[in-house]
Amino acid sequence: MADQRPSALASAAHALRSAYQRIAHVADRPSRFGWSNRTLAVAALAAIAVGYFSWHKLTAGDLPDGIAKGNGRIEAVEIDISTKTAGRIKEILADEGDFVTIGQVLARMDTDQLEAQRRQAEAQLRRAMIGVETAKSVVVQREAERTAAIAVVAQQEAQLDAAERKLARSEVLAKQDNVSQQVLDNDRATEQGAKAAVGAAKAQQAATEAAISAAKALVVDAEASVEAARAAIESLTVEINDSTLKAPRDGRVQYRVAQPGEVLSAGGRVLNMVDLGDVYMTFFLPTSQAGRVALGTEIRLVLDAAPQYVIPAKASFVADVAQFTPKTVETEEERQKLMFRIKAQIPPELLRKHIQQVKTGLPGMAYVKLDPEAEWPKRLSENLVK
Repeated sequence: MADQRPSALASAAHALRSAYQRIAHVADRPSRFGWSNRTLAVAALAAIAVGYFSWHKLTAGDLPDGIAKGNGRIEAVEIDISTKTAGRIKEILADEGDFVTIGQVLARMDTDQLEAQRRQAEAQLRRAMIGVETAKSVVVQREAERTAAIAVVAQQEAQLDAAERKLARSEVLAKQDNVSQQVLDNDRATEQGAKAAVGAAKAQQAATEAAISAAKALVVDAEASVEAARAAIESLTVEINDSTLKAPRDGRVQYRVAQPGEVLSAGGRVLNMVDLGDVYMTFFLPTSQAGRVALGTEIRLVLDAAPQYVIPAKASFVADVAQFTPKTVETEEERQKLMFRIKAQIPPELLRKHIQQVKTGLPGMAYVKLDPEAEWPKRLSENLVK
């Protein structure tokens, strides 16, 4: 903040001159106590000067070199408690100003429709599980048919082997004229028929193999239906659980945005709360002072509402771009200067210890130790909140 002591001194000097001029008009008048009024004027001016400089020493001159100050307000991270999906508010269990803890139920949405959808998904799951068992039974049946087809192939191959042997003997006997041509022709026909029967049996075996593959594909499809039904149930369960709005952190409810019975869209705000574990004060310093503030710099906060207490803090943010000072700075001269924003973070462990007393929006002053070797004034080192 800019030093206002020169202007204050000028104002005091002007006031002293004005007082002296007024007293000078009556300087030659006699005094009831026998003193000249000029003597009384000098004494009065001396008393005024002593009083002013005593006040100036106690107020404006109480900060040693290496310590700067700025004004700001206590702030905290705000959190919106919002709906994840569209729906109607069933009940709200917290009101403005209530202190809430992490996991506490703040509001509930109407979940009748979601519950019905979940029951439908559970029925589909049961149906899909039955479908899996049915598909597996078909696979077993097709495998049995394949076993039978393999047996038929073996039987037909055995008959083919017998027919081929008989034909071979008949051909030898026919050459010796020991068997008629009719018998030879019959044996040849039998052998051809046996070959055809073997081919048909093998074709049936191949068909059973294809049927088994198809049945196994049905099993996979049925199992996929089971997984899809389970995923639908899990998704609906998550939506139902998300319909119970809980506090994500310890904090205080700041605003009640909606009311029971209202229908909100996805992302609709129900409550607004402040995180009392992340509390800080934002203030501004001029370039010459902000350039000396490093992250972790020690800061002391004094609130207007409780000036008897000093709150320790540390610099957690220093703006890298200059900006105009906010309107909260009173003088026009200061508002025209470029300032840097500083964030004084209050330790989380201190906030947890005094969380019931933490409030946001309170104005106050922030005192920054620009020089690590500087000593805190007595009033900033006593009554330190622990």
